[in-house]
Amino acid sequence: MEVAKTLLEKVLAEHVVAGALVEGSEIGIRIDQCLTQDSTGTMAWLEFESLGLDKVQAELVVSYSDHTSLGFKGESTDDHLFLQSIASHYGAKFSKNGNGVCHQVHYERFGIPGKTLLGSDSHTPTAGGLGMLGIGAGGADVAVAMAGGPFYLTVPKVMRVVLTGKLPWGVTAKDVALEILRRISVKGGVGYFIEFTGPGVKTLSVPERATITNMCTETGATSSIFPSDEVTKEFLELQGRGADWRELSADPDASYDATLEIDLSSLVPLVAMPGSPDNVVPVTEVVGTKIDQVFIGSCTNGSYRDIKVVAEMLKGKRVAPEIDVVVSPASRQAWEMLVEDGSFLALTRAGVRLIEPGCNACIGIGFVPGTNTLALRTVNRNWKGRGGNELGKLALTSPEVAAASALKGAIADPRELPPVTVRVTKLVVDDVMIVEPQGPSVPIRRAPNIVKMAPPRPLPSVLRGEVLLKVGDGISTDAILPAGPLTQHLRSNLPEIAKFTFHYEDKTFAARAAEKGGGFIVGGENYGQGSSREHAALAPWQLGIKAVIAKSFARIHKANLVNVGILPLVGDTAAFDQGDALEIDVSDLHRPLVVRNVTKGTTIPVKAELSERERRMVKAGGLLAMAAAGQGVAIR
Repeated sequence: MEVAKTLLEKVLAEHVVAGALVEGSEIGIRIDQCLTQDSTGTMAWLEFESLGLDKVQAELVVSYSDHTSLGFKGESTDDHLFLQSIASHYGAKFSKNGNGVCHQVHYERFGIPGKTLLGSDSHTPTAGGLGMLGIGAGGADVAVAMAGGPFYLTVPKVMRVVLTGKLPWGVTAKDVALEILRRISVKGGVGYFIEFTGPGVKTLSVPERATITNMCTETGATSSIFPSDEVTKEFLELQGRGADWRELSADPDASYDATLEIDLSSLVPLVAMPGSPDNVVPVTEVVGTKIDQVFIGSCTNGSYRDIKVVAEMLKGKRVAPEIDVVVSPASRQAWEMLVEDGSFLALTRAGVRLIEPGCNACIGIGFVPGTNTLALRTVNRNWKGRGGNELGKLALTSPEVAAASALKGAIADPRELPPVTVRVTKLVVDDVMIVEPQGPSVPIRRAPNIVKMAPPRPLPSVLRGEVLLKVGDGISTDAILPAGPLTQHLRSNLPEIAKFTFHYEDKTFAARAAEKGGGFIVGGENYGQGSSREHAALAPWQLGIKAVIAKSFARIHKANLVNVGILPLVGDTAAFDQGDALEIDVSDLHRPLVVRNVTKGTTIPVKAELSERERRMVKAGGLLAMAAAGQGVAIR
């Protein structure tokens, strides 16, 4: 008798090319589609180029320009020219500045239920709203996948989220995501895939589902996915891609490792207050809190439906005169629909600023919050410094709460306003800003800021150095290497961007690391949470960091450390202090490891929780070093 399968197991089973689909074991899966963006894509493409292939081998590769699409620095424009030319040269599509945020555009125009998508951005699971398995990874992993190689991951547990009921007016898909974060926290999804089931699923549109899978990234989950059903089919037909649809769902009696039940009809509007996406409270607890800025858009809440609701709520009214309100649709498709139906005129007359599709304020490129001010945003992250100013504060919420608050000049409850209903029955299809590849005849344009990586460094048998920095729990990739205007234009230049490593934690870190020829970092729980940004591993590598010792690691960041040849070690970090001189014999990564604290005359046991493949990788000096040597990274 055939064993009942979860939806995730069904998709993985169709794609496993190495290993056995057993929880806790490492498998390699075939990747059908890849995406890169301009914040992480330059490194991904430089890494792909180093593999020596003539053309990308995955079914579809799309290079997006969305994070620095405004070209706020000359180096950013140089990156765009490089990315468009190298994509065309190697057979990938290119989504131009202004076409939209990669996640939104990808599920609209390219996503296919049951396919796999690997992206150099942590919010790649957004595609799960379409029934596609999207996984975020570092650029090196994406480079190998573009070359036709498998992506390796540990088979995680599966958490089922059972949805019942229907969302009432004023409560949205964003509130579903915030409710999940409220219940399980930013580390509650670590080691899990999240799969949505239940009768409430059919009440949610694909863009609403995508909002939820986008935000589930903040739980630390590897990915999240909805079934592909009649709602999915209708959406794909509106996109002119009905032939891409297939029905996909879990077997009724499939077994799960954990279950979360959410009655949609019982939810209330929620707000994630500054500091963390799981700092969630009901809107009623913070109504009246003064705000200085409202930003509506991003890959989380920039769909046509999201912005249309805001336009209807603001039609014939004026936003509070003392605040700045900015709207940025997430795709050109949404933009054209809002132009066509008059929504932009309604927003303009309400006093709203309209900007082209792109990431923009989400990563601190423009609309940076002022000192000690509070910005209300529909984005997905609100850590210290996320908006481009470590002294500015961000709160996360739905478009409905944001619109109601824009009218008041303070956080407000949308349920106090008349209900608005939006039913999407038509979508404009316009791919004029997606450039088809022309092949090797296209010369690759390289400005001086496009700097090739230094050669890999094989792991020595003994690591010696000083603890250069000790940090606490929940250190994000933004804390390791800031996003925003400080560094966004330097993503192609490791020597320069490395100077900003731990800029918000300790501005002396980079200089001290360079002076001492590298050393060690000591962290707490969930070290490296958040973005897939491999620069948060590459920059410490550039500075000579040999190992990171932490209580636990976020999945993507741990993989990125291994990919660049930095050894991630797990253990009790209480006995380490900044300035301690350490020595670690790493000649055999199969046996228990011990850190000798030379300064204190003590020894501390640590673990290298690595697969056999990862051990070989660290020894070789990283993924690209192992690929170049032909060791276990088969590419087509």
